[in-house]
Amino acid sequence: MHLLIQGCKRNDRDSQRLLYQHYYSYALSICIRYSRNVAEAKEVVNDGFMKVFSKIDQYNSDSPFKGWMRKIMINASIDQYRKELKHQHQESLTLVQTADTQPQAVSNLSHEELIGLIQKLSPAYRAVFNLYVIDGFTHPEIGKMLKISIGTSKSNLLKARENLRRMLGEMNKISYGKTN
Repeated sequence: MHLLIQGCKRNDRDSQRLLYQHYYSYALSICIRYSRNVAEAKEVVNDGFMKVFSKIDQYNSDSPFKGWMRKIMINASIDQYRKELKHQHQESLTLVQTADTQPQAVSNLSHEELIGLIQKLSPAYRAVFNLYVIDGFTHPEIGKMLKISIGTSKSNLLKARENLRRMLGEMNKISYGKTN
């Protein structure tokens, strides 16, 4: 890996191609959680790799490359989120009653189904949910990254969780043939 990174620092196209191929799936797994769909995630991955190649001189070889690249992919995803906000009117979502969801609803979900549910969240809820729950950032860090208040971050996380519970409850009802 060290040789590939050195090649990328020299702008060697073969090294860049090999690094891209080696880390593409990993980068996509990060970006898809923040995106509305696979096509958007692929676009974010490509933007992220452009940043990786343009900033590779800033990479410190004392730390793991994968972690450094992960931060870039998360930031590329946040950049996409900010672009979305500029072109989108915020929908006012009503608070939903949190439904009691049976534990088996979550355990029966595939990775793709879970990502699909997360992708159904609004961009603001999706971003905060991913940053907090999956990537482990704090509310002050999220507020700074997304340029929102700590309270807004906490509120968006609560609403994201409520929406996910509601969607899981609906899936559970369908799975077990329950209707209201």
